[in-house]
Amino acid sequence: MAGGASLGRDFGWLWGAYTASTLGTWVAFNAFPLIAVTVLHKGTTAVAALAAVGAAVGAAVALPLGPWVEFRRKRPVMVAMDLVRCGAMLSIAAAYAFDRLGFTQLLVVSAIVATADITFGAASGACLKALLGPEERLVAQARFESTLWTATVLGPPLGSGLVALLGPVATVAVDSASYLLSAAGIRAIRAPEPPPAREPSARMGIGDVLEGWRHILAHPVLRPLFLNGVLVNGLIMATAPLLAVLMLGPLGFAPWQYGLAFAVPCLGGLLGSRLARPLVARYGRHRVLRASGVLRVCWPVGLVLVHPGTTGLLLVMGVEFALITCAAVFSPVLAAHRLDLTANDRVARTLTAWSVSAKASVAGLTALWGLLASFVGPRAAIGLAGALLLATPVLLPRGQGAVMTRESSCPGEG
Repeated sequence: MAGGASLGRDFGWLWGAYTASTLGTWVAFNAFPLIAVTVLHKGTTAVAALAAVGAAVGAAVALPLGPWVEFRRKRPVMVAMDLVRCGAMLSIAAAYAFDRLGFTQLLVVSAIVATADITFGAASGACLKALLGPEERLVAQARFESTLWTATVLGPPLGSGLVALLGPVATVAVDSASYLLSAAGIRAIRAPEPPPAREPSARMGIGDVLEGWRHILAHPVLRPLFLNGVLVNGLIMATAPLLAVLMLGPLGFAPWQYGLAFAVPCLGGLLGSRLARPLVARYGRHRVLRASGVLRVCWPVGLVLVHPGTTGLLLVMGVEFALITCAAVFSPVLAAHRLDLTANDRVARTLTAWSVSAKASVAGLTALWGLLASFVGPRAAIGLAGALLLATPVLLPRGQGAVMTRESSCPGEG
């Protein structure tokens, strides 16, 4: 039963794999910047390049992998991506142990991991759709969301402790081991996997690469959700470094206060993910998507009022808590709905296109807002982003009938 305590043994293995890799990722949160600064003695420009270049190259390389994943069995792809990420992260620890670690290796590994992340995510979505029915997918996505926010709360403090005890690459080793655990969990799934819609040996063209975007942009429900999500995520993430500069610079917050301002609100993610399914059961997907989609963009404009002292810290925590809670309701509902509205032979390409677009939006808007802040200051740039976010609900689907929930509405399904 969708609302029961269990979605089956096979989903339990998939959930366990997700939990292991997600916790490992958050334990190793900021590991690369930390290594770049403390081991390689790099400055802010190099650290910023490490974040931007790795993500951008990873997204570009992952783009043609969408159709490659689409026409292969998904679980072997997921295991392969876990092993690739494990090996890439282990190479950092090995190079450090032999005093051979360089900045170029960090860049290359960052790009490899970003590529594998996107590829794994595309295969994982298709795997989940094959394992569970429509009514179970929202429950599953809510559990993934809850796991994500739990790892976000617990991972960084655990990672800081490991670094203090064992050195700067300890978290990298833990992250590497988490991918092995994830691969073992995926291998333990026993349900027969449906064959791909096309033979893997079939020749793929540019049309296969672009099919994900074609499906999204031609769909009357997915198109506005896609445009809304890409813009909202990009604008929210674009202000993160500006808020860090403002709080740690002119406003004089200590680093521990800055960390606290963003750690405590993550509890809102646990609350929102637990609320998602009951809210949908009571009000329906359309109303929940609309309401949570609107509410999640109402809060960031309040960050323009941040000021020194305890009340300023509480302001940031309150804004972030409200934002994260609403986003944690919206995200699993969107993820489940996106799977329902996408035919089986387009899932991997659709998820790849969505993920690549989101990463490109974050990179582009972060660079643009950094440039803007250099002219008008970080506070004004944060305010402008908040004001623009207030306009994004016009991109959400309108009308109760706009949100279809039956898989039969997808052409090519079956």
